[in-house]
Amino acid sequence: MSGVRVLVGTRKGAFILSSDGKRKDWDVSGPFFAGWEIYHLKGSPVDPNRIYCSQSNSWFGQTMQRSDDGGKTWEAVGNHFAYDGVPGTHQWYDGTPHPWEFKRVWHIEPSLTNPDVAYAGIEDAALFRTDDGGHTWAELSGLRKHGSGPHWQPGAGGMCLHTIVLDPSDPQRMYIAISAAGAFRTDDGGATWKPINKGLVSEFMPNPEGEVGHCVHHIAMHPSRPGVLFMQKHWDIMRSDNAGDQWHEVSGNLPTDFGFVIDVHAHEPETLYVVPIKSDREHFVPDGKLRVYRSRSGGNEWEPLTRGLPQENCYVNVLRDAMAVDRLDDCGIYFGTSGGQVYCSPDGGDTWQAIVRDLPAVLSVEVQTLA
Repeated sequence: MSGVRVLVGTRKGAFILSSDGKRKDWDVSGPFFAGWEIYHLKGSPVDPNRIYCSQSNSWFGQTMQRSDDGGKTWEAVGNHFAYDGVPGTHQWYDGTPHPWEFKRVWHIEPSLTNPDVAYAGIEDAALFRTDDGGHTWAELSGLRKHGSGPHWQPGAGGMCLHTIVLDPSDPQRMYIAISAAGAFRTDDGGATWKPINKGLVSEFMPNPEGEVGHCVHHIAMHPSRPGVLFMQKHWDIMRSDNAGDQWHEVSGNLPTDFGFVIDVHAHEPETLYVVPIKSDREHFVPDGKLRVYRSRSGGNEWEPLTRGLPQENCYVNVLRDAMAVDRLDDCGIYFGTSGGQVYCSPDGGDTWQAIVRDLPAVLSVEVQTLA
């Protein structure tokens, strides 16, 4: 019978939640790496047993972990993340040069075709690749050496490369997002990069329509339409129909267009999901009500989804990597909160249930759909 494995990273360890295709009853395993921050863990789309995990700690630094048996056992793999072997510089808040500093891995994106290949987005913003299952990592330094690199600035959470989107139709094309620099695209496997921020407007910038400097929170794509991108920005829901060359706003009737997550239904490329957050100062849901909003038209028209979600005295946040979808026939939607709840909707968002409660604050949620 088909099933799902939900991979949850939290402030104090990793958890794996498993269920059959009905997604009603759940087994909870963990915590793995208890006490460590697990910024992200993600499974290979071609090997259901392979999972990569980013494990970090303010005392002991960063460790990369890999499992080859679906999370039952783990192996610490290579952790060498040198900035092209030579420290670089960028301009800090006061305009003075500042060395690029490796702090942590924010996001891991396994290859769509090879379980031993994966990409890592890190803080300070850089992109790395492994070709041997995580034992060694090499920087794709064309991104950081893009002419705009010295002018990138950190967002509130740091200068992090937090989103990596691979194009299933073109192995040379990839999209990334950096807070607070914006979105970039490569068409040659990472050798060179192009800023793709035209149409974004950020009032906090000296030039609100500048080439770089935008605080992009997340980017999503449906694999059947790799040229169509959806973005949750620091204010504004955006859409591009030409691989990021031009964006337009689709926030429509949302109660607020600030938030962190955005995702696309597995079988309906025009069905989107976001979780509005009150503001960039108040990182919790508006009015004490936890509402996922769904658009069936690719944006602009949104409906609140509330059945099974708390509608009073709820003040949680949902972070940028904390929503995912499965690939079952009835698409399941999942998200985790800063209050430690992980919710599942087995019917595309119509109804919700808490898979588990009272975990440490959830940093990331990913799903493996199992045959």
